[in-house]
Amino acid sequence: MTAPVRTRSSADLIRAEEPVLANNYHPLPVVVASAEGAWVEDVEGRRYLDMLAGYSALNFGHRHPALVGAAHRQLDRLTLTSRAFHNDQLAGFAERLTALTGTDMVLPMNTGAEAVESGIKVARKWAYEVKGVPADRATIVVAADNFHGRTTTIVSFSTDETARAGFGPFTPGFRIVPYNDLAALEAAIDETTAAVLIEPIQGEAGVLIPDDGYLAGVREVTRRAGCLFIADEIQSGLGRTGRTLAVEHESVVPDVVLLGKALGGGIVPVSAVAGRRDVLGVLRPGEHGSTFGGNPLAAAVGTAVVELLETGEFQRRADELGVLLRDGLSDLTGKGVVGFRARGLWAGVDVDPALGTGREVSEALMREGILVKDTHGSTIRLAPPLTITAEELEGALATLGKVLARG
Repeated sequence: MTAPVRTRSSADLIRAEEPVLANNYHPLPVVVASAEGAWVEDVEGRRYLDMLAGYSALNFGHRHPALVGAAHRQLDRLTLTSRAFHNDQLAGFAERLTALTGTDMVLPMNTGAEAVESGIKVARKWAYEVKGVPADRATIVVAADNFHGRTTTIVSFSTDETARAGFGPFTPGFRIVPYNDLAALEAAIDETTAAVLIEPIQGEAGVLIPDDGYLAGVREVTRRAGCLFIADEIQSGLGRTGRTLAVEHESVVPDVVLLGKALGGGIVPVSAVAGRRDVLGVLRPGEHGSTFGGNPLAAAVGTAVVELLETGEFQRRADELGVLLRDGLSDLTGKGVVGFRARGLWAGVDVDPALGTGREVSEALMREGILVKDTHGSTIRLAPPLTITAEELEGALATLGKVLARG
């Protein structure tokens, strides 16, 4: 790992941020200066095992050599043209990504929220031009406790008041139903429904995994109703759950898949809307766009990410190490852990509230050299890089047990 430049302490740097950075996050009090693989180092030289991996943006660890190499090579050639011109990286990226995801066409964007916004626009356009929904009447069914981003439109269909309060008026056209309730979802669909938009696994809500058959049921309900199934795989996709896409656990093929986070390899923001040709084909030049979406640097890194996934190695690692993760959390159940949900290398862990909040547990783990992040209440999320070793994972679980035993 490259030695960090130690000019100021963590405390000094955190204080320096306070007057100049808006409060959109509440980070743990650690200042990372360098990283490699599953490990990060702060400005004072302390090392931490990263068990969050940038909310799945770092599925391949920090500074994976294949991804850094692809970025360096492209930096020496071309970084941006805008989509006013073609570039020599974009078509190859799109071809490889469609092959990986079993789709026909790709719309490249930058952030996950942009992918969601783009998916909403495409679904509405498809509803008007293909399904025949009257103008400005299209609706989209979503699930309660969702997290799809924080733009104005997206928070319009959030049920998290922290994300919503103070940001109205809200965008109409969304119907919210309970997650994992197929009957409620079916009842909400009518002739105006353009799409059902859900996360196959709800990450921000605490890694909520639906019942077996739910995703297949969503696919069947949307097929019968003649509306689209849009799967938000921004956190759950690209190897995290032991499959390329989380929907593959039920052999489901959505009409549209939203990708992001890991698609940029932890180097640049890359997202994409991937789907059927007759759906994405409704867009015409000038109706949607992005100055940076599909830029050659992003496409080169994205292609390198796809190449890593094409071998299946990382999906297998997540699947195999996921067994170790589940076994370790099972051993801690009743010893400070009151419940957990896990799939692949992704888990939501409910800690006994008597032992502290999720934030307090995260801070205690940080002091022991393990980085995780809390979500609601006393729940913490574990999402280590897929490059983590069995020994590193076992060490993290042992440390969690030690922190919980201290109370």
